[in-house]
Amino acid sequence: MRLTVLGKSPSWQDAGGACSGYLIEEGDTCVLLDCGNGVFSKLRRFRDYTRVHGVVISHLHADHFLDLVPFSYALTYAPRQQPVPVDRWPGTDDPCRPELIAPRGARETFRRVVGAWGNDDLIENAFELCEYEPSDCPQVGPLRFSFQTVPHFTETFAIAIESANGDGRLVFGADSRPTDELVQFAQGCDLLLVEATLPRPERSGERGHLTPREAGEHARAAGAKRVVLTHISDELDTLWARDEARDAFGGPVEIAREGEVYSV
Repeated sequence: MRLTVLGKSPSWQDAGGACSGYLIEEGDTCVLLDCGNGVFSKLRRFRDYTRVHGVVISHLHADHFLDLVPFSYALTYAPRQQPVPVDRWPGTDDPCRPELIAPRGARETFRRVVGAWGNDDLIENAFELCEYEPSDCPQVGPLRFSFQTVPHFTETFAIAIESANGDGRLVFGADSRPTDELVQFAQGCDLLLVEATLPRPERSGERGHLTPREAGEHARAAGAKRVVLTHISDELDTLWARDEARDAFGGPVEIAREGEVYSV
């Protein structure tokens, strides 16, 4: 199983970067994990978008799903997707329509967002939309997915991805404040992709994110074998963030970089 980072920014993009988006590949199967702002153009550097088999969304914040809109436009209007010949494309009666595995309420949210300017069913027509329940364990090719609710500002799920051959387990923590739920869910994982958004805890109100030190503490408590920090801005000193997380984890920690590939 391979993980390619397409976007690792928090809710505002790095200069030239993209928000949450990760390519998961096993053999010929390819799944996009989250599809935030800027991710679709990054995806096209690594993969033909008509050869993506599925998209899995962790939660319904824009920085984790907004590029489903350009992805949907491509699947709907691209020359290769048309039933008649267009330019060098021969036409097809079987256009690509990947699975879209998204949290409860996704259809309504997508319709509300896209309906502000156009056809509100754009996304559900471009994809095979399925809204998952927390107990669901969908499978795309050899990749199995499971979910764990984690505390954030909206219903949010950490996601575990396992290869059907049992070779590895990747856990994506999504967005979360400090929580034992993530620690238990990630127990013994081969790679923990964990957010490290904040230089310090929120000063007031409900918490929704982790600091690098808290990310390292979670990874240590979970017994993760490898740790990659993500959802982190280019405005935050990455050496400081890495050192904070490393000290708490008690071992090497990596910072996600666009284009970086990790084997699990």
